[in-house]
Formats: sequence, structure tokens, C-alpha cells
Amino acid sequence: MNTKNLRDLLLDQLADMYYAEKQLLKALPKVAKAANHEGLRAAIEDHLDETGAHAQMLEGVFRNLGETPKAKKCHAILGILKEGEEMMDEYKGSPALDAVIIAAAQKVEHYEITTYGCLLEWAMQLDNPSAAAVFEAILDQEKETDTELTKLAREVMHESAAEDAAGGTMAVEEESEDHSTLALSTSR
Repeated sequence: MNTKNLRDLLLDQLADMYYAEKQLLKALPKVAKAANHEGLRAAIEDHLDETGAHAQMLEGVFRNLGETPKAKKCHAILGILKEGEEMMDEYKGSPALDAVIIAAAQKVEHYEITTYGCLLEWAMQLDNPSAAAVFEAILDQEKETDTELTKLAREVMHESAAEDAAGGTMAVEEESEDHSTLALSTSR
């Protein structure tokens, strides 16, 4: 019989996110350097500072739970980061590079939003308001970053469309203001 419980799951995913935040601290400086759009670069640099704070906040949750902070290899974040790096290499020097960076960053944000949302709910179920408050604060910041990336995506795509007008027309379709999904179509 498996004796694992909700607290074990919370600790497991806490270690997963601690690893993810540490990996992002390594990856974000390279991503910021690759960005062409000044607003995008600034947003990534700002989020790098937040990411460092998130890692420290997670260390505090570990201690609050009577545990030593530890990282558990997060295959999901490694896959998302690897895909982003491959796409950035493929589009290096392209006017679409900033759009690639935004797409990769939003994949990271959505993974974080999902996991921090679960951690928040589990902390509330385990009657740990201190941990819940930390997860909620991080979750709110991740959602704000996702919203900012959506705004930047629109700005970058509109600028890219204007620059590419000589080679064809680009149309940007926005599904809704509540979603970060943007479609880019080209006709030549």
C-alpha cells in the first residue's frame, strides 16, 4: 500500500518548482541578451529579479514546513527550456526572433501558473496559510508576467508586420484579451 499523502505531493512539487526557478535563473540572462525589442529585454530582466525572489520564497516555504530546501529535477521545465533554446537558434537573426522568445517565455509561465495554482490549493487543503500566501503571491506575479508578455507579443508582431510589409502581408489575429494565444499568418 502506498502511504504517500497530500503533504508529500506538495513537497514533491515544491522541490520541482525550486529546481525550475533555479534553471530559469541560469537561462533568463541568455534570453534577455538575445532579445532585440528593448521592452522585451527589460521585461525579461525584471522577471529575472522576480525569479530570484521566488527561489528565496520557496526556500522559506521549505523551512516553514520543517524541511531543508531541495531541488528535484524537473523534466518539464528542462524540455520547455530546450525547445526554446532550439527555436532561438533556428530563428537567430530573424525578425521573428522576439516572437519566438515570447512564445517560449509564455510556455514557461503557463507551466509555472499551473503548478503554483496546484500548490496554492494544496497548501489551503493542508491548512497552511503561510505557504498558501507565498504560492498565491508567486502565482499572481507569474500571471502578471504572462499578461505583460501578451502585450509585448502584440507590439512585437505589429512592428514585425510593418517591417515585413515589402515581402508580403502579415495579419495578426487576437483571440481575446483574456487569452495569451495569438495567431500570426503570412500571405505572399
